[in-house]
Amino acid sequence: MRIWLGVLLALPLAACGSANQIKPAEGKALPPAPYGATATPTAKDLITPPTQARPTRDEELLKESKKRTPDPFDLPPQS
Repeated sequence: MRIWLGVLLALPLAACGSANQIKPAEGKALPPAPYGATATPTAKDLITPPTQARPTRDEELLKESKKRTPDPFDLPPQS
């Protein structure tokens, strides 16, 4: 019985992953173009995160190890 209850509760969540094009609601329009923009952005443009929000990964590996310089502020704890 618990299995069926779990399936019934999870079924509406499966419908959330719709792959249809995003469109504004009936009778509604997309927001106006931002100040200074030449065109109104599409729905896809509005949901695509900018590069600053999702930066690319830096694949730079450490090529050679370097000896650490002494840190004058790395003092032992005082008793």
